Order: sequence, then structure tokens, then C-alpha cells
Amino acid sequence: ARLSGVRTMSSVVDVRHLEKRYGNFVAVEDVTFSVEEGEIFGILGPNGAGKTTTVECLQGLRRADGGELSVLGHDPRRQGEQLRRRIGSQLQESALPDRLKVWEALELFSSLIPGGPPWEETLEEWGLGPKRDAAFGNLSGGQQQRLFIALAVVNKPDLVFLDEMTTGLDPMARRGTWDLVRQIRASGTTVVLVTHFMDEAESLCDRIAVIKDRRVAALDTTDGLIARFGGPTRVTFSTEATDLGFLRAIAEVDDVTRDGTRVAVSGRGAVLALVAAALVDAGIVPADLEVKRASLEDVFLTITRGEG
Repeated sequence: ARLSGVRTMSSVVDVRHLEKRYGNFVAVEDVTFSVEEGEIFGILGPNGAGKTTTVECLQGLRRADGGELSVLGHDPRRQGEQLRRRIGSQLQESALPDRLKVWEALELFSSLIPGGPPWEETLEEWGLGPKRDAAFGNLSGGQQQRLFIALAVVNKPDLVFLDEMTTGLDPMARRGTWDLVRQIRASGTTVVLVTHFMDEAESLCDRIAVIKDRRVAALDTTDGLIARFGGPTRVTFSTEATDLGFLRAIAEVDDVTRDGTRVAVSGRGAVLALVAAALVDAGIVPADLEVKRASLEDVFLTITRGEG
């Protein structure tokens, strides 16, 4: 697993000690991470942690006050125009005039960068053909979000930034939008995703940076974060068998307790598979074997509350 933000030869984003201030207010204090080519990289954090400011600095929309930044080999502070030819962006406060038609929006965004591919291709690729002449204000929330993402990728960017892209969508529209993000990555584009939905990050992201107090507090895969901050895994089952000493012999098992016929095993790593295999070997096949481990939400709360 990739366990840190250390830059590799395939990094498309490299951020070192990013700082952004507004007078005496510190919006971002010390953010460091890298994004590898072809991954979906998630950024999580409480409101006000500095997530949006960070990605806006990476796009050259805000000028960083300190640190080293490289995005697709460009410094956003000095090479913003060159950079914006190669990135796409769906911002947190995206909006379009209600009367603007779908095709007009795509044509407009496509024209911003001369020499880009025809916008008609994007219209069809993203399933917007039937809504070609529809006004933005007449689209459903899910259709509007599909259009915003299409606008972000109309010029076939190498890297796309998506900021709180599913806020306000119903569950079906959210899941549909997740499929669009996977489609972006499948096309060869790297994705940086800012979100506050834990299920969204867990479903989509290869790695996740958790920002707390304007700096990166943890960075890892979902499984890596859970392993580091989630506490023990708990396996429970029922059995009449009284000799369970063989479970305590498993290296990954920390504790075995029982209450009547109900047994609880706490442990780490692949404890579920190891306990299940040991039970079967002992001729015990419980019908109610269950496992509970920390969720990404549990881990997020642990990190951001300072309990880890």
C-alpha cells in the first residue's frame, strides 16, 4: 500500500509546506502531499480546515504565500495559464445562467482553450445528447452535476479537480455521479476529489488525505487509515464449545471473552479470516459469525477530534 505523500516519479501533484494567509488569518498553514498519475486522490476535513483553499492554490485560482507547488510540472503561481490548459475544474460553488443551453455551455467552455477537441464529443460521451437544447435551469440536480463534470473534462485534461460535487443530490444522483468520476479515471485522467461524504471517499478514492487545523493530519488508503486509527476488529459468534484456547494462539488475536454461549474475539489485521479458519478446523461452524471494524467515518472523527 502507498502509505505516505512522498513524491514518486509518477506524481502529477507535489505539494510541500503550502501556506495561504489573509492578513492575520491563516487559511492553510503546512499542507504536504503528492498525487500519483491515474489515481483518485481524496481530500477530507472539517469545515474550515483548508480543503478548498488548498485545491484553489493548486489550480492557480489563489496565490499561495509559501511552500513548493508542482502541478503537472508547472508552478501554479507563475505558470497558471499553461497549467489551466491541462486541468479541469468543478468548483464548490458552480453555477450557470438558468437560460444557458447545454450545448452553449459546452461550446463556451471548449472555446476557452484553443485547439481542444470538439465539444460535441463530450456531449455524447457524457450522455447529454438528449438534453442538448435544454436550458440549465430546467435540468434536474443530477443532470446539472453531469453537465458540470462534462464542462470540467471538455478539453480532455490530464488532471481534474472536483470540489464537493455531490452536495445536495439525492442518493441515486450521487451514485450516478460516482460512476462519472470512475469514467473520468478510466479515460486516463487523474482526479483530485474534495468531499465531506465518507461513503463517497471510501468508494472512490485510492488514497485519502485528512486535513485538520490547516495541515495534513493523516494520509493513506482507506484500509491503511482504518488499520492505523480504527482500533481493534471485533469478531463475535455463538458456540457451546468451551475450549477456545486455540483462538488465543493466533498472533493477530488480542483478546477472547465470552458471555454464556456468545464469544467475542478482538484483534488486528486479517483476524476475521484467521478466526473463521481456526473455527472450521476445530469443527465449529457458527451460523451467526459477525465482524465489526471501524468505518472511515469513525477514523475521520478520531483524527479530527485529536483522539488518534
